[in-house]
Amino acid sequence: MATISKLPSGGYRFQIRRQGRYASETFHRRDDAHTWARQAETRVDQDLSPNKSSAARLATFGDLFDLHIDDMCAVGKPPRRSKAATLATLQNDLGKERIGHIDRAMLIEYGRKRPKKGAGPVTLGIDIGVIKMIITHAAAVHGLDISSEPVDLARIAFKRLGLIGKGTERDRRQTGEELNRLFPCFDEDERLTLR
Repeated sequence: MATISKLPSGGYRFQIRRQGRYASETFHRRDDAHTWARQAETRVDQDLSPNKSSAARLATFGDLFDLHIDDMCAVGKPPRRSKAATLATLQNDLGKERIGHIDRAMLIEYGRKRPKKGAGPVTLGIDIGVIKMIITHAAAVHGLDISSEPVDLARIAFKRLGLIGKGTERDRRQTGEELNRLFPCFDEDERLTLR
């Protein structure tokens, strides 16, 4: 069954869910969207991939990031601040890489460069987790023939090279003076409560 949503940009997002398969496309014209939806449903009925044309257009890792973000927004789960920041960093660093070039060696090289830009072991661990999530999403939701095995191997290499691990434990406690400055903020804003 096809569903349509009008986007703030003026375009139309069509989604189909049929026989356990899902596909989504964005169009400028509503007529193009209807044509695509009919063709996608026919492809599913023929036991083919519903969205072969959009998968063929995906060329870079950045395209996979955009696909993931679009899908999450479409189901009402847009990335929050922390995840959005991670996605933006990865998009900037790896977005132009061709999908076929995402391999263990390239990821290890990326992992060795990240600490020079200020990323610690926990941050790099988060980065590699998000990369795997993006690849897994593309394979599971859109049927792309892409493996997450290079990411798993890169994670093992990062551990062995000491690039990922636990963060440094914090032992500092706030002072009484700092707490006294915070309490009025809680009193002024009813949305904030102490527990």
